[in-house]
Amino acid sequence: MALEDLTDPSAVLRALEEFRRLGQRQFLRKYGFGSSRGWMLVDADGHEYDAKAITGAAHGYQYPARGPLPQSKFHGGQPTARKLRELGFEIIEPTTRRNPVWTRDELVMALDLYMRHRPSFPDDRHPDVIELSGLLNRLARTTTTTSKEDSFRNANGVAMKLQNFRRLDPSQKGKGLSGGGQGDVEVWTVFAEDPERLRSAAKAIRAAVIDVQNFHNPEPEGEDAEEGRILTRFHQIRERDYRIVERRKLQALRANGALHCEACGFNFSLKYGDRGTGFIECHHAKPVSELQPGERTKLNDLILLCANCHRMVHSRRPWLSLEELRQIIISG
Repeated sequence: MALEDLTDPSAVLRALEEFRRLGQRQFLRKYGFGSSRGWMLVDADGHEYDAKAITGAAHGYQYPARGPLPQSKFHGGQPTARKLRELGFEIIEPTTRRNPVWTRDELVMALDLYMRHRPSFPDDRHPDVIELSGLLNRLARTTTTTSKEDSFRNANGVAMKLQNFRRLDPSQKGKGLSGGGQGDVEVWTVFAEDPERLRSAAKAIRAAVIDVQNFHNPEPEGEDAEEGRILTRFHQIRERDYRIVERRKLQALRANGALHCEACGFNFSLKYGDRGTGFIECHHAKPVSELQPGERTKLNDLILLCANCHRMVHSRRPWLSLEELRQIIISG
């Protein structure tokens, strides 16, 4: 087993697909790699992947009988970069790193700014562009390890992102800047025809960034909501607040005498006896775009779900409503 044995670009593509499916943390944990020290593989949409970990996993895809290449069996840095470049992939080195791809949270706020000013398009000297640049940098300082604070999401970059959205706007007939990424298209598709939801989501994200000193970061489960990561985390915090969760369970016990999944009817105590007594998860049903820091959760905002149904709600965008989940169960 050696780095030189990796010769199949499709094995690398399969490793990239698994990385996207699992997320960085779970992918690195699965293959026993630490996070990259700056050597990153970059795909066509600007998404970054830890180069050494991808290489190790790709070896397992090309040679299933041999398995993944352990991190102790080959060198990262230039040797790994050279191999991946030979296979046709772009590698960013620590000294040539670009700003990270725009997150969904950032894109929602940028699109909100675009829609508020359309059909005019503010440049990098406009107060609203400068204000959003500062807000995005504040968000970055709490969620990334970037040291490029002078250039990360500066006013010029924000103004250019508005022009990326202009390219997607049918009313602009192809004007604007090419480039951007798939994230631009996804956010435009979800929000461009729903201005009320866009305004609500942007307002909630802004409030979350301002209140970021009280922001916790639970382990992610499934895909983030369409409104982005920071509101997803607030959603998960509400779901895991043991005080309101226990009150919701007590409410159900008084009403029904038992805890059962409101989607599929599963009852942990009937299946597992004493071990399952009192066990159920809670899903916060209030739209993510309406979440605000400091807002109190009501008992009726929480739905009791078994672990499987809860995971399916969050498994991919858009998240399922209770009725949509019930329909899948009935039709299955």
